[in-house]
Amino acid sequence: MSQPIELQKDETFVLNVGPQHPATHGVLRVKMTMDGEYIYKAETVLGYIHRMHEKMAENRTYPQYMPNMGRLDYLSAMAFNHGYALVVERACGIEVPERAEYIRVITVELNRISSHLVWLGAYVLDLGGFTPLMYCFDDREQILDLLESVTGSRLTYCYFRFGGLYNDIDDEFITGTRAFIIRMRKELKMYAKLVTGNIILMKRLQGHGIIDKDMCQRYGATGPVARGSGLNYDVRKNEPYSVYPELDFDIPVNDGCDSYARYLVRMEEMEQSLRIIEQALDKLPEGPVNPEKKPKLIKPPSGDYYAAVETARGNFGIRLVSDGGKNAYRLKLRSPTYSNMHLFDEACRGMLLADALAFMGSLDLVIPEMDR
Repeated sequence: MSQPIELQKDETFVLNVGPQHPATHGVLRVKMTMDGEYIYKAETVLGYIHRMHEKMAENRTYPQYMPNMGRLDYLSAMAFNHGYALVVERACGIEVPERAEYIRVITVELNRISSHLVWLGAYVLDLGGFTPLMYCFDDREQILDLLESVTGSRLTYCYFRFGGLYNDIDDEFITGTRAFIIRMRKELKMYAKLVTGNIILMKRLQGHGIIDKDMCQRYGATGPVARGSGLNYDVRKNEPYSVYPELDFDIPVNDGCDSYARYLVRMEEMEQSLRIIEQALDKLPEGPVNPEKKPKLIKPPSGDYYAAVETARGNFGIRLVSDGGKNAYRLKLRSPTYSNMHLFDEACRGMLLADALAFMGSLDLVIPEMDR
């Protein structure tokens, strides 16, 4: 989008979108300077739900801090659990049993699909379509039932443990997950007919919200936002972890650079997650889900440690600085949505307000993850 020429102050007005506005999906405020219905500037204002998660890591032991991960990106909590467990395990040299690694991947990918289903239903609702929301939440309920059976929770999971898991999965979970894979593949075909090929949706999204590769790289955008701009980057492939290297799956990439391209990437990601889950179930080995030897007190040696995982919204990086104590000296969380959101101002200048809200929805924002 070409940016508008500089305007006189008396020709513009300020419009506050949020912090209480359904289009922001949380307490996010966007201070928009408008020229009629066209956006001249959009300033993101955070801080309305800041909870000092990073500071909390300094006065909690490492196990005590694990529940905080489920309160960041509450729609993709499993991946955040995985990232935190991964960095502490690397720091302490804790070996994770192979069965636990496969179960981690299965639960993370189920959670990724459930996250994308919430995004899909809410996104189409923002654009004026109500029916897909009902289907999306019906499919999501099937996932939540499965995950609840092994984790005891339906949203803010705290299932991972350093070196393993809270508990093992059973035959009922495996049978239910295989049944869900069959169901979801049929549902994806239905969504393709109901939503993807809908001419109204295509007209609302195609050619709007243009984000090129250069802008993604300048702002550090990752996940479906970057892959919808032709950047083939996924932590699961580019910085492999867990048992992802043992599984065969593709990274959906689309060079359309618009809101529709980001939509297509997420729809294809759900199919790839099904592929991953199916293979992980087929290869699931026998054995324990927790290591035989694990330190009774988690106290990583002094040093600087880093781990990254691919969440439903992109690269979640976690940097741990340890002084050898039972609490982290410093924990820095690299939030994918924080970077993805900050390109909004530059990308939406000169755009109609209605198109900008459709563009914002294509970024799939989770505000507590940004404003942590």
